[in-house]
Amino acid sequence: MQKDINKIPQLRFSEFTEDWERKKYNEIYSFYSTNSLSRDKLNYEKGEVKNIHYGDIHTKFSTLFDITNELVPFIDSDVDLTKIKEESYLKNGDLLIADASEDYNDIGKTIEVVNLNNEKVISGLHTFHARPNKHKMIIGFSGFMLQNWNVRKQVMKIAQGTKVLGLATSRLGKIKLHIPSLKEQKKIASFLSSVDTKLNLLQQKKERLEQYKKGVMQQIFSQQLRFTDDDGSSFADWEEKRLGDIAVKESSNISANSIEENTGNYKIYGASGFIKKIDFYLQEQPYISIVKDGAGVGRTLLCDAESSVLGTLDVIKPKVNANLYFIYSLLNNINFTKYIIGSTIPHIYFKDYSKEKIQIPSLKEQTKIATFLSAIDNKIALVAIQIENTQQFKKGLLQQMFV
Repeated sequence: MQKDINKIPQLRFSEFTEDWERKKYNEIYSFYSTNSLSRDKLNYEKGEVKNIHYGDIHTKFSTLFDITNELVPFIDSDVDLTKIKEESYLKNGDLLIADASEDYNDIGKTIEVVNLNNEKVISGLHTFHARPNKHKMIIGFSGFMLQNWNVRKQVMKIAQGTKVLGLATSRLGKIKLHIPSLKEQKKIASFLSSVDTKLNLLQQKKERLEQYKKGVMQQIFSQQLRFTDDDGSSFADWEEKRLGDIAVKESSNISANSIEENTGNYKIYGASGFIKKIDFYLQEQPYISIVKDGAGVGRTLLCDAESSVLGTLDVIKPKVNANLYFIYSLLNNINFTKYIIGSTIPHIYFKDYSKEKIQIPSLKEQTKIATFLSAIDNKIALVAIQIENTQQFKKGLLQQMFV
């Protein structure tokens, strides 16, 4: 008998051949009540019951939620918990769905509870709590299945709202899902969990390198850690200057709209980094860019030669004979929040932060410092590439291993 290609995945373990079963969401999962406690009713120090907030689903928690690996807040002791029904406490295999978001990509983001470690936890503000008690499911399968693009598209279509998107359980319950046998569910969940484990290890490695760099920079710029010349002799004492003594600022008047249709071979950067390539450039040599207004104000980036920046960024260049990477590291060690002006749209001005007092070593020591720190940056960048490649690999698997 010919198989229905709409009921089998593109990529499959060879021992499985039967069609997947199509069911609606509410034919597998039942929904349970949640609470609406805001962040100010939660704490990270003590309590009897923990609470999962929708913001943490969006930004922190892994798809397969293991409470021993996550930082989850407690409910404050003055909150009355007697009205919480026993069935509302989470169990392993439950789903938590973020029912509100400003972004289509995040609406309906779901985590699956795989280990509660015998702790009491409830689902909180702007979440749905679903439990697979209408159809048997292997723990660890649902979380991955609901990341599949075919499911995500359905969730995005039922989202409603203008500024803030929302979901309703009545609409979510009608979403179509395809389910394999329990044995195939287990095999898929195990395989994808191993991919997630690799991804988590890479992310931890990147975080450790970033923390190491942060600690080293604090030691370098406080001069607790000093470098020596090639012959082992000490470098001269650092000199106190102002930032404006060693660096100069240049502005840009390029708007995002003006380059919408422009294409070419030269990079242009915005607040979030590289944007695209255009047919002209304003900066001949490598330089530093700094976000001067908006949400990312004070963020710096080392930019390539023959490139440009949008008008929301300023260009910072050495004013004297100095190492560019050292100045870049120096800028990253400055707290720009004290120079921010404006509440609606935060802004910083070079005329203000150029007065920052800094300590400057000799050019040779600057170069030693720059070489050392850039080597750490290269390691961080390499791990970031590995993370991106693993994420893309997982994305492809999610698309091909589910119907």
